[in-house]
Amino acid sequence: MEQVSMTQAETSSGVCPVVAIIDDDPELRRTVAELLGENGFSPLPLPDGASFLALGPRPAVDLALIDLRLRGENGLTLAIRIRETTGIPIVMMTGSGDEMDKIIGLETGADDYMIKPFNPRELIARLRAVLRRAGHPAMLPPDRSSSTIRAFGHLKLDQTRRELLDAEGAEIPLTNAEYRLLDYFLRHPGRIIPRTELLTELGNDLSQYMDRTIDVLILRLRRKIEAVPSKPVHLQTRRGQGYIFVTDLPA
Repeated sequence: MEQVSMTQAETSSGVCPVVAIIDDDPELRRTVAELLGENGFSPLPLPDGASFLALGPRPAVDLALIDLRLRGENGLTLAIRIRETTGIPIVMMTGSGDEMDKIIGLETGADDYMIKPFNPRELIARLRAVLRRAGHPAMLPPDRSSSTIRAFGHLKLDQTRRELLDAEGAEIPLTNAEYRLLDYFLRHPGRIIPRTELLTELGNDLSQYMDRTIDVLILRLRRKIEAVPSKPVHLQTRRGQGYIFVTDLPA
C-alpha cells in the first residue's frame, strides 16, 4: 500500500485523518501504514521528502510522520520546510541514540518524537494526541462545552480541547511536548518536581530523553506563558531540586 489520496475537503471533514509516512525503509512504511489503516487513519506512505513536496503547497495531509535519517537527505530540513510552508503537525521518528537530533527537532518545532523501535499502541496514542491538539475534528471530544479549565495568571489551559488561551480567549499555540509539560505542572501546582520526574512523564523511559531536552522545553514554554521569560513568575526553577509551578500570584 504505497498510494493513498484524499482531497483537502475530505481531510478537513474529520472523517479520517491523513498521515504522511515519510521513511526510506519500505518495510517500515508498509508496517506503519497497515497499523494506521487499522486504527482509523488514512496512511500516505512516501519514500522521501521530494515525494511529499511534490504534493504541492497545500497537501491533503493532516500530519507528517518523518524519519530523521532519510537516505540522502536530512529529515530535519524537510520538517523545517513543512513547518514554514504548511503548518501541519509533525511527529519525528529517530533512533534511540540520536539525542542531538531530538534536541534540534524540539527547537525547530516538532510536535512530538517517537523512538524506534516503538510500541504500536504508543504511536497511535501519540498521533491522536497531536491531532487532537491541532484541532482535527475527528479527534475532538463530542461535547466541547464541558471543558476542564485550569487558570493561572491571565492564561487558561483547556485540558479537554488541549488549548492554551490568553486573556482575550485567543489560542497560544503549543507543541504536544509543551502541552504535556504544562498540563503536568498544572496538575501538580506548588510542588517542587524533580527533573527525573519530568523526564519520566514525557518519555516513559529515561533513555529516550536527556536533561537538555527538558531545558529546551522549559525555555520554550516560558516564552509562551511568562511576561518576562528571563524572570519567570509561574514556572520557577529551584536549583538542585527541580521546578515548581505557581498558579496564584500575589496581588
